[in-house]
Amino acid sequence: MRIIYGSLGFLTFGLGTLGIVMPVLPTTPFYLLTVFFFSKSSKRFSEWFEQTALYKNHLEEFLLTKAMTRKKKWQLMLWVDAMLLISFLLIDSLFVKLLLVVLALIKYWYFFTQVKTLTEEE
Repeated sequence: MRIIYGSLGFLTFGLGTLGIVMPVLPTTPFYLLTVFFFSKSSKRFSEWFEQTALYKNHLEEFLLTKAMTRKKKWQLMLWVDAMLLISFLLIDSLFVKLLLVVLALIKYWYFFTQVKTLTEEE
């Protein structure tokens, strides 16, 4: 199981890093998954990732403060909305479509009530 988590950690790390130069891929969610997968796979991988400049630039502040700038918040939410919309349009099941709508509503509730919004100067 640790090998699977480690492999998924490196996959999400790679996708997150690609997201830095490719605006279509969101860096922050992939790096959040990287933290999760590395924490499950290896203390060494987890500690290594937490020491990288990529972690410090994209995640550290959020994980410490549970806050994001308005710009980062909207970039993340809109990217997730795009993925949910694509899924919604490609799926024929009414149950799955309802599940996707509920997921989108929960996402907005979470971001508006649980994640503090930082002003750009903070």
